Amino acid sequence: MQLGFIGCGAMGRPMAEHLLHAGHALSVWSRRPESAAALIAQGALWCASPAAVARRADIVCTNVTGSADVEGLAFGPQGLAQGLAPGSLHVDFSTIAPSAARRIAARYVATGVDFVDAPVSGGSGGAQSATLAIMWGGKSALATRLQPIFEVLGKTMVHVGEAGAGQVAKACNQMVMVAAIEAAAEAARLAVAAGVDFAKVRAAMLHGSAGSRVLDIFGGRMAARDFAPGVEARLHHKDYALLMDEATRLGAPLPVSAAVGQQLNALMAMGWGMHDTSSLLRVLEAGTGTDRA
Repeated sequence: MQLGFIGCGAMGRPMAEHLLHAGHALSVWSRRPESAAALIAQGALWCASPAAVARRADIVCTNVTGSADVEGLAFGPQGLAQGLAPGSLHVDFSTIAPSAARRIAARYVATGVDFVDAPVSGGSGGAQSATLAIMWGGKSALATRLQPIFEVLGKTMVHVGEAGAGQVAKACNQMVMVAAIEAAAEAARLAVAAGVDFAKVRAAMLHGSAGSRVLDIFGGRMAARDFAPGVEARLHHKDYALLMDEATRLGAPLPVSAAVGQQLNALMAMGWGMHDTSSLLRVLEAGTGTDRA
């Protein structure tokens, strides 16, 4: 397939590499050309602009940070819309606002281009191992065209609904996951306050009904006090802002998420946004004067 890819960060680069290794022709662009160097060395073609990528591709994939980034790539100067031919497809793997995904899809209609929002879960590790969970929104008839891409990148792919539905699913995923990280942090804080080794508490919990991937991975980082970024907390903070904005728009009460969002706000205020989200434990410790760095 003739594919384009924009977004060569911790998630996007390994995803693009998988597509290259699967035999697809890949054209790339990045705001920082050096971030695409590894892809070019593996056979990707560098293009001078998003529009130039679009002119060489039937399907363009993007994986960037936020709603404004995706809209700018699509409709800004030398954006994808200036190069995508009718019948082309823009697949966005970013996590953005559901309303932004719907807005982008609606703007593309006039040009005959289809838009799919396909946010992913699994982190950079899942991107590297091609085991991402892909939740996508868009026309169900596009499934056949998407399959050769999705099957290279992930282990599960679920069509949730029309454009924007994939982002709703991702918001729900982040809501449950980060609430579980906060719960693990509170469990760690309680164990230590009671004079009990949290590593042993966690080991017991992993075999009980509280056992989960979050407790395994993020709880493990808390027990080891390893806050190097597996997932940078700033990204979860960004995702929480999106989901709380959507909840406000819909009038949906999310009391637990509101509290978790405040803890993420505190984490950011303490300067730990570039650290792992397991740093929520340090927020609790700092609140009681027991921060252990």
